[in-house]
Amino acid sequence: PLALTAVALHARQQPGLRPRHVLLTSRLVTLGALGIAAGAAIVVALGGPMTSPLVGMAEVGLSIRLDALSVVMFLLVSFVGALVVQFSRNYLDGDDRQGAFFGNLCLTLAAVSLLVLAGNLFQLVAAWILTSLALHRLLVFYPERAAAVTAARKKFVAARIGDACLIGAAVLLAVTFGTSDIAAILDQARATDSGAVTTGIGFAALLIVIAALLKSAQFPAHGWLPEVMETPTPVSALLHAGVINAGGFLVIRFADVMLLSAMSMHVLALVGAFTALFGAVVMLTQTSVKVSLAWSTVAQMGFMLLQCGLGAFALAVLHIVAHSLYKAHAFLSSGSVVEIARASWVPDMKSRPRPHLAFAGLALALVLYGSFAWVFGIAADGASAVLVLGAILVMGVTLLIAESMAGRPNGYVVGRTVAAAAVVTVAYFVLQAGATALMSPTLPLPPAPAAADIAIMALVVVAFALITVLQIHGLSRPTSPRWQAARVHIANGFYANAVFNRFVGALRRSAQTPC
Repeated sequence: PLALTAVALHARQQPGLRPRHVLLTSRLVTLGALGIAAGAAIVVALGGPMTSPLVGMAEVGLSIRLDALSVVMFLLVSFVGALVVQFSRNYLDGDDRQGAFFGNLCLTLAAVSLLVLAGNLFQLVAAWILTSLALHRLLVFYPERAAAVTAARKKFVAARIGDACLIGAAVLLAVTFGTSDIAAILDQARATDSGAVTTGIGFAALLIVIAALLKSAQFPAHGWLPEVMETPTPVSALLHAGVINAGGFLVIRFADVMLLSAMSMHVLALVGAFTALFGAVVMLTQTSVKVSLAWSTVAQMGFMLLQCGLGAFALAVLHIVAHSLYKAHAFLSSGSVVEIARASWVPDMKSRPRPHLAFAGLALALVLYGSFAWVFGIAADGASAVLVLGAILVMGVTLLIAESMAGRPNGYVVGRTVAAAAVVTVAYFVLQAGATALMSPTLPLPPAPAAADIAIMALVVVAFALITVLQIHGLSRPTSPRWQAARVHIANGFYANAVFNRFVGALRRSAQTPC
């Protein structure tokens, strides 16, 4: 982080510096960061979690926390950062402000690195705020683009509210546990009986949830994310593959504290599930590649926070890594989407899945899921969250298989699709088992579900099932007048973003009104 910050300051203080010099330095530093991250992972694997001494006084300063969670996130940030810097060499070639762009990019990477490595509350809050401010400079890199400036302003307002919530949570945690050291707070929280939870812990957990929801563009503060597509593509890749995960990281980092507040977990699960459903439905109606990817991120962040709300924190870490790698590739290759689509098999658009094909797909998906769940020994009493999230996987596999049967079924295509569905199902169980084993020294296991938890799980499964039916129904009747009319409203996100636009506009007018 210090080297990345030095590159950023050098580029800022010497705006006339030739871009290739800044690029060379940025590439060397980001590759060095990736090497250090790999070394940190080896250290943790051999020596276990550790926290560096505090550089500061009165528990205010910098300290580094190395554990399974922080090194995984550090590796992810460093890897994506190195790729984005390399991609930007050609993307911004010839731009007069290319050097300044690399400086802002390095500053953002430095802030995110400090965030995921934070060992105390002061550093966590400071890096959280710095990440937002550094990203803001990238979002408005082209100030003449009015749409980008407007979206960045909306994100700025939501981020400041989130900052206030995180500061309040940090103060409550420090006062309640008597320390600002994150490892000490988590140890005390893990040893705290759920019946002895104080009001301060409950409020702190709720504030953490609000900060995470705002940071990860959850409903109703989601509108800015699909609107920042005017920014350079490398910024979109870094935002959707890295910075947007900060909300999920915050919740996972304080997982032991979160488990002490059932209400906060329920809020997280309900809002995350609703946003996942909402974003997925809207995504289906988008015609722009990058806007569709943005709505996909909204939905994926909701699903990741749903996992956190169900207590499946290790699965949420796995989701962050998988989504980041997929989304970085998707944005950096968005310009080649037409060539990629032409080289891929796509379902017959003239004959979409019919109900009997959907039921056939569901039967095959259930057989695959049930068989592999039995093989891996997944029991309902010990892994309810895994089974619920797996049920959602079944619905996705159902649609995949049903689409392969549409039109004039091709035995090879159907067989290949079923085989791919089997591989996905096996991968789900293997990866969740691996993630649980990797994170078990750092993160708590999913708790036994209470009655309210079971009700939320059932509600989530039913909601996703209804959306799957709606998707199949809409795809099978694309020319229906009712579906086309509904498509207009869905494509506009049911106009929920208009309320937030008015709120931001009111804030601007009040700020410009003289006292």
